Amino acid sequence: MTNRNHSRRAFLQQGSLVLTGAACFPTGFLHAEENPTMLRVGMMTDMHYADKDPAGTRYYRETLAKLAEASEKLGSQKLDFLVELGDFIDAADSVETERGYLNTIAKPFAEICKDRHYVLGNHCVDTLTKEEFLGGVEQERSFYSFDRGDMHFVVLDACFKSDGTPYGRKNFVWTDANIPAEELEWLSADLKETKKKTIVFAHQRLDNEGNHAVKNSPEVRKVLQEAGNVWAVFQGHSHANDYHEVEGIHYCTMRAMVEKSGPSNNGFSLLEIDPRGVLTVKGFRDQADYQWS
Repeated sequence: MTNRNHSRRAFLQQGSLVLTGAACFPTGFLHAEENPTMLRVGMMTDMHYADKDPAGTRYYRETLAKLAEASEKLGSQKLDFLVELGDFIDAADSVETERGYLNTIAKPFAEICKDRHYVLGNHCVDTLTKEEFLGGVEQERSFYSFDRGDMHFVVLDACFKSDGTPYGRKNFVWTDANIPAEELEWLSADLKETKKKTIVFAHQRLDNEGNHAVKNSPEVRKVLQEAGNVWAVFQGHSHANDYHEVEGIHYCTMRAMVEKSGPSNNGFSLLEIDPRGVLTVKGFRDQADYQWS
């Protein structure tokens, strides 16, 4: 318990030190409205639900109980919408089994909030195709954007191989994650079309290079930076709390729900957005807290 609390304090200190005096937007950008609407967003990631025995530090069946706690906490928060940042389910040996995992976890997750958004993770489409997974969660597209109040939001899909082939039916290596040219062109055009401050949701990491990162993450970061209106990126995939500020954009990696056994090892969060210039992440259990302004 002591080590976990120390870790949370460390992340708070890191966020405070990095962000002190940081100018994220041009002068006047934070004062478009005197009384903008506060938005409240539920977030969780890497739930990896599966009806199978633990493997290493991953306790697949316990996700249902951890989700029940998240439902209780977030369900009372009057959320504007809910986001799952990828790896909603774990891999299975057959399409039928993986569909069973998806059907089991999708129902209690859907009960938390009517407005839901699912980022594709590599495990979501290990055996299923993207169309099958998206059909199971009633979502039309794997990458898209939407507005809520004074904010613009983008959902990205990096589940593509280097040659542009989409993941599905065990046709990929998980370290080969890419934002293909077509999606990158769409992202650039989408960001140019909005004057609203923007938050991006992704699964594979965009703030660095390595096994857990999108292979062309420098190109993606360039698009985000050149847009000038991207405030933060929330991502998962590497399972541990992490934070980097890159060229004025906050990259926040969220803690995986599947990791370790027992209620105390849960992790999920409430994101509060004040469009005038404050983002607050209220972490539950092992999810770190942040406040950026």
